[in-house]
Amino acid sequence: MTKPALFLDRDGVINVDYGYVHKKENFEFIDGIFELVRYANRLGFLVIIVTNQAGIARGYYTEEIFSKLMLWVKSEFKKNEAEIDAVYYCPHHPSHGHDSYLVKCTCRKPGPGMFLTARDDHKINMKRSIMLGDSTSDIFAAESSGVGHSIYLGNDNVSCAINARDLIEALAIFSVLASQKNDQIKQYEFSKN
Repeated sequence: MTKPALFLDRDGVINVDYGYVHKKENFEFIDGIFELVRYANRLGFLVIIVTNQAGIARGYYTEEIFSKLMLWVKSEFKKNEAEIDAVYYCPHHPSHGHDSYLVKCTCRKPGPGMFLTARDDHKINMKRSIMLGDSTSDIFAAESSGVGHSIYLGNDNVSCAINARDLIEALAIFSVLASQKNDQIKQYEFSKN
């Protein structure tokens, strides 16, 4: 049996994006993220982080440092009664990587690789899934991998996503998308434009 997923970008969605965040002391959770994930858990959605981590490719930190940080992040969610089911990351960069990380890959967003791997690993219903991201590469990656709906967190108008100003608005939009039938979703999208 397949389940839907809430896909989350990391920097700018889960935490404030200070640029190449890889230490606990620089990891500031964005207000509303625990509530959003807790709500998604209650609705039976898997919660999957999909994040480009070019800081690894650039040599700013290692995969081991990143993995330890993400274990801590998952534990912070657990302390707040919310569950992250999996974390997928791309350590590559097509032009600024060192050694084996200097790669043009399909896992780096806007490529669909992380989403497709998550789909296969967790038997995800992509049409019922929702992406929350703060960059067009997040939204395009979700779209190209068959994710049913995307929420764009920011002030720009991204035509293939529903736009939200902050996580509070994103939670309201997620609530509608997660619990309504397709014709109601289209009505909501129309009223947002």
